[in-house]
Amino acid sequence: MNYQQALDLMHEYTESDALRKHMYAVEGAMRAYANKFDGDEEKWAVTGLLHDFDYERFPNDAQSATEEHPSTGVAILRERGVDDDILNAIMGHAHYTGVPRETQLAKTLFAVDELCGFLVACALVRPSRSFSDLAVKSVKKKLKDKGFARAVNRNEILEGPEALGLDFDQHVTFVIEALRPLEERLGLGTPA
Repeated sequence: MNYQQALDLMHEYTESDALRKHMYAVEGAMRAYANKFDGDEEKWAVTGLLHDFDYERFPNDAQSATEEHPSTGVAILRERGVDDDILNAIMGHAHYTGVPRETQLAKTLFAVDELCGFLVACALVRPSRSFSDLAVKSVKKKLKDKGFARAVNRNEILEGPEALGLDFDQHVTFVIEALRPLEERLGLGTPA
């Protein structure tokens, strides 16, 4: 599946602007890491773009390992001939599936997914509504505030860089840098 096909499929299944923006952010972080790790940039971008494409229709509140998100989405993608390494990465980004993250692609998707959502939340509460002045120190402070972005799994944010063999600060800095050029697409950069 090429990027345009992935984008069309994501738009077909996802109406929520916020969820689309989340997938754009994860796509951007995946592209940046593909370049860092000598991965196939389009494949990594497609993985980031599609990791939650089924979430809106099949939310999986029960966290079933075999039904709804991400299993239903992976079945749809399998029917369309998407590579197994992309399918395994998408399955592995959800802890509850029990699918191990064995490839660099899978480890990276897991490492950036929750972090991207958290970083966008951090940017949104800044006066600049931007990544331009978002520092790791601020991100760490917000991580300690359990009332801020409650739905974000902080354990996954902390596990992600470990799985990549990266220092937490390096990882957060890298992802912030990857997201900065995407501010307009993500609805950021315009002060409230």
